[in-house]
Amino acid sequence: MNEKLKLIPAGPRAVTPYLTVTGAAKALEFYKSAFGAVETVRLVGPDGRVGHAELEINGTPIMLSEEYPEMDVRSPTTLGGSPVGIHLLVEDSDAVFNRAVKFGAIAINPVKDQFYGERSGKLKDPFGHIWYISTRTEEISSEEMVRRAESWMRGKSAD
Repeated sequence: MNEKLKLIPAGPRAVTPYLTVTGAAKALEFYKSAFGAVETVRLVGPDGRVGHAELEINGTPIMLSEEYPEMDVRSPTTLGGSPVGIHLLVEDSDAVFNRAVKFGAIAINPVKDQFYGERSGKLKDPFGHIWYISTRTEEISSEEMVRRAESWMRGKSAD
């Protein structure tokens, strides 16, 4: 009996991303428009900067604040990029990816089917954060993923 693939699996979330941005109020609006985020908390300091905010995307929390250089809290814009990417599972990666680009994200890799059982693409949001927008296309075992990865890497070394 084939069960329908659960596009966004339920499960515990012990790690919560905390994003630092330049222009937090604009970032909050971008994440709501592009990714369907729901804002749950916004704390604004006396200087007008967003000191802390919380969002949920598909039930997963993300925290966010404005840049505070005086407290050594800097954004990817100030640092020249970020080595961290966020993997966002959605029901329709093509639609979410295209909507994010419409609202100002920069497409890095187009959405396409991947060997690891997802259809995904990579983009940079207007605040310097990298997002991998993905939809699950199949359930595969760890063993099958390793086999496919090895095959993919062999193909890449021929380039």
